Amino acid sequence: MPTVSVKRDLLFKALGRTYTDEEFDELCFEFGLELDEITSEKEIISKEQGDKKAEGASDVVLYKIDVPANRYDLLCLEGLVRGLQVFKERIKAPLYKRVMPNGEIQKLIITEETAKIRPYAVAAVLRNIKFTKDRYDSFIELQEKLHQNICRKRALVAIGAHDLDSLSGPFTFTAKRPSDIKFKPLSKTKEYTACELMNIYKTDNHLKHYLHIIENKPLYPVIYDSNGVVLSMPPIINGNHSKITLNTRNVFIECTGTDFTKAKIVLDIIVTMFSEYCENQFTVEAAEVVFPNGKSYTFPELAYRKEMVRADLINKKVGIRETPENLAKLLTRMCLKSEVIGDGNQIEIEIPPTRADIIHACDIVEDAAIAYGYNNIQMTLPKTYTIANQFPLNKLTELLRHDMAAAGFTEALTFALVARTTLLPGLLKTIAANRKMPLPLKLFEISDIVVKDSSRDVGARNYRHLCAVYYNKNPGFEIIHGLLDRIMQLLDVPPGEKKGGYVIKASEGPAFFPGRCAEVFARGQSIGKLGVLHPDVITKFELTMPCSSLEINIEPFL
Repeated sequence: MPTVSVKRDLLFKALGRTYTDEEFDELCFEFGLELDEITSEKEIISKEQGDKKAEGASDVVLYKIDVPANRYDLLCLEGLVRGLQVFKERIKAPLYKRVMPNGEIQKLIITEETAKIRPYAVAAVLRNIKFTKDRYDSFIELQEKLHQNICRKRALVAIGAHDLDSLSGPFTFTAKRPSDIKFKPLSKTKEYTACELMNIYKTDNHLKHYLHIIENKPLYPVIYDSNGVVLSMPPIINGNHSKITLNTRNVFIECTGTDFTKAKIVLDIIVTMFSEYCENQFTVEAAEVVFPNGKSYTFPELAYRKEMVRADLINKKVGIRETPENLAKLLTRMCLKSEVIGDGNQIEIEIPPTRADIIHACDIVEDAAIAYGYNNIQMTLPKTYTIANQFPLNKLTELLRHDMAAAGFTEALTFALVARTTLLPGLLKTIAANRKMPLPLKLFEISDIVVKDSSRDVGARNYRHLCAVYYNKNPGFEIIHGLLDRIMQLLDVPPGEKKGGYVIKASEGPAFFPGRCAEVFARGQSIGKLGVLHPDVITKFELTMPCSSLEINIEPFL
């Protein structure tokens, strides 16, 4: 969960009242958040670097608040205050508007050279905004939080904010050879080529983590204005020429990336949070983006959509008995404007552009439960008697875990909450983090992977996979092959194609060394692959020795 640090006094001023620490902790819990820590900048530095380093640091009290990972609208003071005020019914949720400019619309033109690097871009303008030191700091902090969260450390989306008055449109998003890009980056006093900057930033504690995204590409993405001034070289650094200051009044925001949907979400979040400080509150000036195919789109979308949920469904799922009118009121407190329509049991919910986390009816039900209060849900005994029993798939999983451990493999638990199509990368990352351990490293994991399935209401389904990896000075293919034989023996699946047996057949796979990969067939169907990993795959995970792996679907054996 992301943690948002806010100054306590600034927070209370924005909320219009003060709280004791216990009262604010309770308010956070009611709203589905958690007050993680009460500290100060001085205390943080003292803990991490010692008392001497903390001398002169600020004593201002900070609240560290844990926010759900998909609530991007709560990652800054502005969104947090707005959400709490609407929740306590002190204000109504604002209506966000996109307006066309009085003069010529700002235009961002994408060239075809960007196609293989960062093919998407969106843009908008915050007109007549007023920054203070705290607002400016919050603006920068929100960008950083988004970069670390939905933007996946700038790999999917990178944000650039620029002083529009220092630039001249239209703007061009293109890609050039690193030696052809030269500009003065943020906080530097002279111009550098892109090649020079990549070398300089290799020792920069903040920026070095993003260099890998483009450093091996033949072309680097770059944004120019009509005079050839560089706005930014995404996803690494902005130009110094257009940096925003406390005196900036018009902000041009561009988001470039490899994921178009996430780029639009990120832009919507930034402009909705900080349009509060514009002369016309919650109003955002549109910008036009022209794609290489000639099609043009206007951003930000700021799209509102409506969903229908039956009141009896909410009551049943949460375990309460509320009238449709009360449920609509609860949802409105969560910034989901709602009203009862139709037969009196149907609730129409308006999803604002700030709530990209609302994907399914269950998300709406969850918000109704939060607004009602989990502690207010009456505890009741089930009306039916049942005898609990373990799911067959989970029982099989547990049995295999014990036998995998008995075979000398160590279980790893990687990112189980992430939608994965294979377990192999997680195990390779685990090996990379434990390279100093004695060889050989023999790891396994049994967990779910996700594949697309249009027949399901959520568009995907899970499969239970078993993955094992052997890492040593030699590939150890015979070890992995022997493990497969042992697993099949435990599952009572004989070798051979007859009588529902299993066989392996030569195959190819992008992750495997050519000629060292086999596909596993059992009971007439393909269940997975095993083989020696390709050196390119191994080096990508910063590993230096050969590695063999096995990954199979265990569900056909139920």
